[in-house]
Amino acid sequence: MRTIEQRAELDEFELADDYDFSSGIRGRFYQSKKVTATVELDNDVLLFIKKQAREKHMDYQTLLNSLLRDYMTTQ
Repeated sequence: MRTIEQRAELDEFELADDYDFSSGIRGRFYQSKKVTATVELDNDVLLFIKKQAREKHMDYQTLLNSLLRDYMTTQ
């Protein structure tokens, strides 16, 4: 935790009048919101996704989202 003196130093910080955003990347820090959805999958499909996720050391929902996003961006 910062002391009062350290906080006062931050309060004295002033922004420059102009900034160059010409090399900035739009949406760089944007993270889309997650929604809960119920999806019915065949058992063998779900088992395959879970197996692949375990091998990649990731959660199966994350892998499924990644696969769907890859498909979405190639269409």
